[in-house]
Amino acid sequence: MNGPARRPARVFFAVVLLALTAAFAALGIWQMERRAWKHALIAAVESRIHAEPGASPGPNAWARLNADRDAYRRIRLAGRFVPRGETLVRAVSDLGAGYWVLTPFDTGRFVVLVNRGFVAPERRKNPGAAPSGPVEVTGLLRLSEPGGGFLRRNDPVSGNWYSRDVAAISRARGVVGAAPYFIDADAAHNAPGAPVGGLTVVRFADNHAAYALTWFAMALLAAGAAWYVAARAPVDGMGEGA
Repeated sequence: MNGPARRPARVFFAVVLLALTAAFAALGIWQMERRAWKHALIAAVESRIHAEPGASPGPNAWARLNADRDAYRRIRLAGRFVPRGETLVRAVSDLGAGYWVLTPFDTGRFVVLVNRGFVAPERRKNPGAAPSGPVEVTGLLRLSEPGGGFLRRNDPVSGNWYSRDVAAISRARGVVGAAPYFIDADAAHNAPGAPVGGLTVVRFADNHAAYALTWFAMALLAAGAAWYVAARAPVDGMGEGA
């Protein structure tokens, strides 16, 4: 009894499940597309970090900088360090917890913040002097990290920095004409006892295949549930209790 009255509800439920099947399948396809994009990005970055260093982008190129195209490019720039604007940013590296040492570098046309490398906490007050006089620096181009780190916001007033926010650091240190990126320097220009350069970790999360399989599995479950509901729907004129 009451079978015909329940049939519209079953049909509606089956339609909802079919819509979910389509949505889950679309999400799985999207994750596969993201996986292809991520693998292309990883290959591009690998080629950049091993390429011959190029010129540091000047003001005319700043508006066109793009993370997918420009991050981790090898850069060579010539000029002088400006130690009075040096900033220490909290860091976790392969050597443990400590600080990145960011020092303004004047190229004569513009200023670039150069991450000279890592120092341990006990070296915070004496991280090692930057080279004096004209010098050439080679490293990887990194885009600014605005805001702060995980659950911690930069505090320029107290001098506590948790991310390499180029604009905020430049304002706090009175650096004029700073590029919107910084350079992770290699270890070539640092003397013994100075910050340890060349510690950039190039790592990208690549869980898209697992996510795609999860969405496709959910699509199969929803499709199976839709078939089950539709198969149990009573035929017109026959109640479930007949």
